[in-house]
Amino acid sequence: MSADEQGNGMRTTPYQAAGELAGITRLVDEFYINMDTLPEAEIIRSMHPPDLTESRKKLTYFLCGWLGGPKLFQQHYGPISIPGAHKRFPIGYEERDAWLLCMQRALAVQPYSDQFKDYLLAALSIPAERVREVNAGEF
Repeated sequence: MSADEQGNGMRTTPYQAAGELAGITRLVDEFYINMDTLPEAEIIRSMHPPDLTESRKKLTYFLCGWLGGPKLFQQHYGPISIPGAHKRFPIGYEERDAWLLCMQRALAVQPYSDQFKDYLLAALSIPAERVREVNAGEF
């Protein structure tokens, strides 16, 4: 992940730019609200348990480490392979796009700069596509 310059000349990690744990928790909460309410997301909502508490925690913890913050996912759950963790689900283009739509809508209401929102969505598109490729047997 890249870093930006703050006004005081200090480097900012994406984790800091996202608001650290509290900001990432807000992003993930909004993501799952979108998953629960967007008709386009029904296909991926059905892959999740009725109670999203654990799913929210796992995504929050994963994003903290992935964005350059504490490795909370690894501390609580051990190592992760994103494609491997999702291999049991039938994830194709429609599912990938539904996931990205939920994230795009979640990012849209965060107090992040437009540049950071675009950066984060582009960065998240890479593992989302990788999951689709692995599930399609392209790798």
